[in-house]
Amino acid sequence: MKIPILQAEIQDFINKQIGKSIARLAFQKNQFPDVEWISILNQIEAKSKAKDKLPTWFNTNSIIYPSKISVEQTSSEKTAAYKTSLLSGNSIIDLTGGFGVDDYFFSTIFKTVIHCELDASLSEIVAHNFEQMNASNIKCYAGDSTHILEELKQYFDWIYIDPSRRNDAKGKVFMLTDCLPNVPENLDSYFKYSNCILLKTAPLLDIAAGLDELKNVKNIHIVALENEVKEVLWEIHHDYTDVITIKTVNISKEKNQTFEYVLNTNNEFATYHLPQKYLYEANSAIMKSGGFESVSSQFKINKLHKHSHLYTSEEAIEFPGRRFEIQNAIPYNKTEMKLHLSNKKANITTRNFPDTVEIIRKKWKIKDGGTSYCFFTTDVNDNKIVLICTKL
Repeated sequence: MKIPILQAEIQDFINKQIGKSIARLAFQKNQFPDVEWISILNQIEAKSKAKDKLPTWFNTNSIIYPSKISVEQTSSEKTAAYKTSLLSGNSIIDLTGGFGVDDYFFSTIFKTVIHCELDASLSEIVAHNFEQMNASNIKCYAGDSTHILEELKQYFDWIYIDPSRRNDAKGKVFMLTDCLPNVPENLDSYFKYSNCILLKTAPLLDIAAGLDELKNVKNIHIVALENEVKEVLWEIHHDYTDVITIKTVNISKEKNQTFEYVLNTNNEFATYHLPQKYLYEANSAIMKSGGFESVSSQFKINKLHKHSHLYTSEEAIEFPGRRFEIQNAIPYNKTEMKLHLSNKKANITTRNFPDTVEIIRKKWKIKDGGTSYCFFTTDVNDNKIVLICTKL
């Protein structure tokens, strides 16, 4: 079957426009009357989005892209690779296949991968792309994944689900029971086809709220990319009722930062101290996890305050987050602020502090930037303080 958008001259044109303004291109005359101009523009925009996020797709010939939004919403290759590192076995079924990024990576370790997608046109695009990428062990099925499961009558080592967070009646939703498919409602039926389920949710889902809706959770993975939380992964195992482990990872160019702890453990407690020589700010994955007591306990560093979520020590340590040397710790008052920070340049962070960064900048005429890092926070004695630091 010939696909007009894949004509050599059109593909060459698309590749030459990567990164250019779609708004400007929209006013150009369509050089290819066989294909709608909007379709060509959509390919340019979506492929531009894929350049850094999906380099394997970007660098493969004859790939067809869905909408720009689909590319924005799909897993990145780096987070897909992390998911793959959690799994093992011979077969996996993805009940919400989408653009198929996760499934392509699953295909590198599983003998059989089933990609289910409700949107028949998207399923067709994904099947075509897998052919171009020589992923011959992925089978694509268009339709309701619940029906596909019933029709296949097959046992899988894993079921993977990334529920849609849009509901036709309610718009954007945040409870798992409002997502499609409704995982909490269908969990028992899923266990007929696999003992292991990997569920992906958005960063906005509260961990406690998710646990209220789910059962048999063994591990929760909080995945950040360059210190931005991208997804939360829930490992659900049939009949599992033991402790739940929170595992955080911040994937970065330098190295992956990892930290884990057992949820609701009774043997990890925070210690508290006034500012010492060094200051630590945990990465976003740890901040999302809420494991603040465990950070203090495991790294043997002190918290500044129960609600400040900043840490301090006399000796510098390796830490999964930002590290600073404290140059000065001052009370937050008019005299000290005028003396040390007013009309100067600094990077500002607030933790457990009543004023926002914007209010602080305006009030004390502090410009953004420079090599000084100032933390406006509250110490163990409930005093408002400012820590003036340099980055390690």
